[in-house]
Amino acid sequence: MSNFRPVDRDTGFLMPPSVDEWLPQRHLARFVVIGGLDPRAMIGSYRGSGEASYHPTILLGILIYGYATGVFASRKLERATYGPVALRFIAANQHPDHDTIAAFRRRFLKQIEAVFVQARWRSTAPGCTPMRAATARCPMSARARSRRSCRPKSPS
Repeated sequence: MSNFRPVDRDTGFLMPPSVDEWLPQRHLARFVVIGGLDPRAMIGSYRGSGEASYHPTILLGILIYGYATGVFASRKLERATYGPVALRFIAANQHPDHDTIAAFRRRFLKQIEAVFVQARWRSTAPGCTPMRAATARCPMSARARSRRSCRPKSPS
């Protein structure tokens, strides 16, 4: 007699699963999505012609979450949208191509830096410290640190 749980990979869900239900309430991904990211400048630059584009909040959220968790390469970010629940939540269960992510990053680098700083400083609110600590190793914050460390010290 064995005491194993039954393994049944063929039975589907009665209702389609909600990614929202699988993510803890105080997860970093929820902060990235609900954190008040303001992509108005990015939205205004889209022409609206051709194939439907991914919404800038999705691409921005993927990039910010990637920076916060140490994933910077667009190919790795693309693969991650198929895996962890956190990135599925941020991407609204959509899977942007790595070219799309890289082109978005190139096109809106200045705006992304501004929003990234905004998100990082908003995370100083009580209970939101993980973003500030996690983004300490981001390339954008590294540039800011190097500039700060190069300043001459004022005489005391």
